[in-house]
Amino acid sequence: MTSYTILEYQYRDAGNYKAFGELLLEGEMTPSDLADLTPYLYDGEYFIPEEVGIPPLQPLLQEELGGKNEDDHEWHTFIKARTVAPEDMGQPVWGTKEELIQRFRDINR
Repeated sequence: MTSYTILEYQYRDAGNYKAFGELLLEGEMTPSDLADLTPYLYDGEYFIPEEVGIPPLQPLLQEELGGKNEDDHEWHTFIKARTVAPEDMGQPVWGTKEELIQRFRDINR
């Protein structure tokens, strides 16, 4: 049986306003996988979603706050990974955990 992971991420602007998102991955993201991903994050924590094909969250927050402002930037952070049962998935699969890790490797070569 195939396992799936929800990878939670967030955008927080300089004014500390936040938007949250989830990425559904095929495969279980283990602590070891997360440790493999960390060296490819800026300062071990931040990433630019467009570089790896993940939907950015700034537009959600900008829509909520009435448009762009001086607090905007492009950096996002991963919050946590959690395993999810197929019947509990409420969104399409983005790709596999391996694809995600490889995309981060590819931009950091």
